[in-house]
Amino acid sequence: MAKILGIAGSLRRASFNAALLRAAVELAPAATTIEIASIRGIPLYDADVEEQGLPAAVVELKEKIVAADALLLVTPEYNNSIPGVFKNVIDWLSRPSADAARVFANRHVTLIGASPGRFGTVQSQRSWLPVLRTLRMRPYFGIPLYVSGAADVFDGDGRLIDAGVRKGLQQLLKDFVQVIG
Repeated sequence: MAKILGIAGSLRRASFNAALLRAAVELAPAATTIEIASIRGIPLYDADVEEQGLPAAVVELKEKIVAADALLLVTPEYNNSIPGVFKNVIDWLSRPSADAARVFANRHVTLIGASPGRFGTVQSQRSWLPVLRTLRMRPYFGIPLYVSGAADVFDGDGRLIDAGVRKGLQQLLKDFVQVIG
């Protein structure tokens, strides 16, 4: 049984990316669980705070990652790049640097994302690659999922209603689970 931890990189209540993550939970292959983790409560990174000890929300999220077989990062795109709030979370999770390998090294990861714009999250997903490489993760480079026009892909309650996106997400998850074994 594959255990995937999914993290949506937006704090917005009606986030398209949180909705996409919920759809992934629904469409996960048999014998696969996707647990949703929250980034709420993680403060801005501050080395002075780190010297006093990691915030409880950071420690909790680190342990959830360690317990998972793989990560599903559901990334918004802000100004053609990684959202600051999401990058901040990863920065905290990589601290202290001596613990980064335990959390990230050789961990399977895949990226998906939704945007109201025409190009989905192409640039954001590309911007994540140097970060994943630095953390020595194992990114899945199969079928990409860049959801564009997200306002038309989800209904007012945040349910995925686009059959093409649904099919693409289902296939990506199936292939990703095969890779993580």
